[in-house]
Amino acid sequence: MRALPTDSIDSRGGPAEAEQAPHARPREASVWPRALDTGWQCLSTRAGACASPADWPAEGWLAATVPGTVAAAWRDAGRLDIGHPPPLQQDDHWYRVTIEGDRENGGVRRLRLHGLATLAEVWLDGVKRLDSDSMFVAHDLDIALEGRATLALCFRSLAPLLAARRGRARWRPRLVNPPTLRNVRTTLLGHMPGWCPSVEAVGPWRPVEWLGDAPHAFDTVDVATAVEGDDGVVSLTLTFVHEQAAAARAQLACGGAQGALAWRDARTLAGRLRVPGAERWWPHTHGAPTLHALTLQLGDETFDLGRVGFRTIEADHGDDGNGFALRINGTPVFCRGACWTSADLVTLAGKPDELAQWFALARDAGMNMLRVGGTMVYESDAFYRLADEHGILIWQDFAFANFDYPADEAFIASVTREATQFLARTRRHVSLAVTCGGSEIDQQAAMFGLTPEQREQPLFTQQLPALVARERPDIRYVTNSPSGGVWPFGTRAGITHYYGVSAYQRPMSDVRRSDVRFAAECLAFANIPDDATLHDGLGTIHCHDPRWKAAVPRDPGSGWDFDDVRDHYVHAVYGHESARLRYEDPQRFLDLGRAVVAELMTEVFAEWRRAGSRCGGALVWQFQDLRPGAGWGVVDSLRRPKSAWHALAQALKPVHIGITDEGLNGLDLHIVNETAKPLAATLELLCLRDGAVKVAEASRDVDLGPRGAHSVSAADLLGRFFDFTHAYRFGPRPHDVTIATLRERASGDILAEAFHLPEKRALERHDLGITATLEQSSAGWQLVLQAQRFARYVYVADAHYVATPNWFHLVPGRARTIALTPASGAAGRPHRDAPPEGEIRAINAVATVFYP
Repeated sequence: MRALPTDSIDSRGGPAEAEQAPHARPREASVWPRALDTGWQCLSTRAGACASPADWPAEGWLAATVPGTVAAAWRDAGRLDIGHPPPLQQDDHWYRVTIEGDRENGGVRRLRLHGLATLAEVWLDGVKRLDSDSMFVAHDLDIALEGRATLALCFRSLAPLLAARRGRARWRPRLVNPPTLRNVRTTLLGHMPGWCPSVEAVGPWRPVEWLGDAPHAFDTVDVATAVEGDDGVVSLTLTFVHEQAAAARAQLACGGAQGALAWRDARTLAGRLRVPGAERWWPHTHGAPTLHALTLQLGDETFDLGRVGFRTIEADHGDDGNGFALRINGTPVFCRGACWTSADLVTLAGKPDELAQWFALARDAGMNMLRVGGTMVYESDAFYRLADEHGILIWQDFAFANFDYPADEAFIASVTREATQFLARTRRHVSLAVTCGGSEIDQQAAMFGLTPEQREQPLFTQQLPALVARERPDIRYVTNSPSGGVWPFGTRAGITHYYGVSAYQRPMSDVRRSDVRFAAECLAFANIPDDATLHDGLGTIHCHDPRWKAAVPRDPGSGWDFDDVRDHYVHAVYGHESARLRYEDPQRFLDLGRAVVAELMTEVFAEWRRAGSRCGGALVWQFQDLRPGAGWGVVDSLRRPKSAWHALAQALKPVHIGITDEGLNGLDLHIVNETAKPLAATLELLCLRDGAVKVAEASRDVDLGPRGAHSVSAADLLGRFFDFTHAYRFGPRPHDVTIATLRERASGDILAEAFHLPEKRALERHDLGITATLEQSSAGWQLVLQAQRFARYVYVADAHYVATPNWFHLVPGRARTIALTPASGAAGRPHRDAPPEGEIRAINAVATVFYP
């Protein structure tokens, strides 16, 4: 069987972008595209200095990687300061490479350019062959060539276009600079001051490749899947570069089923294959993300067409018609995760192994959805393949945000081509669940006071949904994020961006009052990285250092930043003034700032996941940082989890227990079982005074069916009065902490834990009696921790290792094993030779414990 070095095929006919074969003419012809990815050079010139390749200077060329960007070439050459990047879109940039014709096929070869950012020209031996004005559109170019030639790509300055006005906008957002970017089909990354470094996207950011040179070379491989009854259905349309003289017998195989394909014409094979009783693909939180191998038998040859999955997706709008939730394979799924930014801001793609690490971090945090917002880009085939494999749903905005976009015929035609290509390219990927017209477009207009009629854009209400219905009827379309209700950003209807707790500095009670139906964004904080990243990546632990402040996100025009948001909650929750802690006790400032974010993440998701909540999902803003520092990401730019990630890893587990404070009614314990198996567990309740003395305890067996949820009153579980929330205040507070533990009944293993402190401000420090035992096994290093007194937010800090879990509460007398995984250093080098050596802190500990 002829197989690709990958299990994913680009629907336009090539292997997954990041895993193509090297560009070297093999001894035998291939049906698959070959990447044109070596031998490139790039040159930057003043805008208009070179009208054509004939005007090139001899000096100044840099080695360049394709796919890649000018910024990436500068970074490789040591010329890029990401903190102060040059305005690349002010200049022209040239790429060149020597290519060779195909004598065996009369010299005619087809070149496929998957993405050129942004005003691009394609030249062959000094003759211009193509113009492109969108970085989101792919182009084919047939080249007749028998000998050698110079292929050149020119990326013209955007400055003249951005300086020109094309029509009058009904509103002008502050987020993006300049506002005339509304007219240009390019990413807004690099144009959002306060959000990310101003690294502008210029260059061949997607692959350039030759289509195959075999007589039966593939042009496009278009695969779609569906579910009919209990069966899976695969549809294939395969086109060839050249007409096929003899119609070879063709057969498709998947999941043990086989079926014949038919020739539509001399260049097109098509057919459908039914796979009886095909096992479904699930988000990893609810089942196995099962994929099935797909192969093509063409004459005497067999080709690996990658893997496909089968699933159904429905939108559930609730009894009142105002909600939004997803049903996968008929099962309600609470969608939780984060908003994706970029694996690498410079290349806009990231390496395959780095992408795999990001997806592993998302899966291990219990996330089952990532949203790619309209301010970003359409992600790569490798991204979608990994989402399929890891069982993570993708919400992909079309690349629109904030603006009042043009409605002229040329703009709409360009967008139609862009959207159609994206939907066709991702048609085979079951992970794509939701597409959305864009980010905060309707919100911007509404906040400027426009009525629904004044702010409507047919692009989002008519044209894009029609394209989605035609190209991807298996996924859901959302007009905008946020959208729904009288105010598109209201919380009780449709999709919202919930920043009540976080940017708007509302108390926890606002979460229930807001009655969020689906939060496509939420919980934005300047999340502080761990000590190692602050030292290695940022170079300082002091938050008033210019290096720190440069990395803190802020909304343009506001008199505050997201450091201020986090610090507000340090005072509101713990009663400490961050301004004093910064200079009196910098380490405590860092630790309380990390702890409070973990606290809020845990409590908000406990509220949204409880039985009775109408929330269908929530996506944290954001998944990863784009540079070292206290950014929005729950994972830092060195791929080290922050305290928020560790909190989410507990709060988002498929088998989960959460606690909500019900005031005079005490505490409610909420048990969730999202798995396909019944849950036979024991629920334990324990209240401690002085962090060690048992003052109340109870237990009960709990049986919960598959995909079930159940709430239990702590008062009912205990069977007598106990002031769990210290709401009645009959004398001194009777306890410090309530601990709810869910154990598997058969094994006694802990499945989930939850904690409630009636007075979070009681942060007196004590000798907690923490002990640490360092152990090494065939699986690696681990720490076994124990405490004599309840330890709040235990933090294992190791310069060379990442502790998992981390930022957790430690119950006295209950040993906890912590895995220590080698971390990557600032230069990406694993410190695998260094043994673990670090310290253990807790926010209520009087002293630090060191190990080994």
